[in-house]
Amino acid sequence: MAGEKKIKLQLVKGVARTREDHRATVRGLGLKWTNHSVEVIDTPCTRGMISKVGYLLKVTEA
Repeated sequence: MAGEKKIKLQLVKGVARTREDHRATVRGLGLKWTNHSVEVIDTPCTRGMISKVGYLLKVTEA
């Protein structure tokens, strides 16, 4: 568990006028409001979620 690679995500655009499934994906990643940032574990599932809503996020290595 300690050696897991992490990714830092920041929500840089609002989700008010996006599709409902994109809003759900952003919430699933743990992001709540604009400029909120979280660290998530780098898994294929997480990478898929990031690619789906990548236009709303800023992604950096943690």
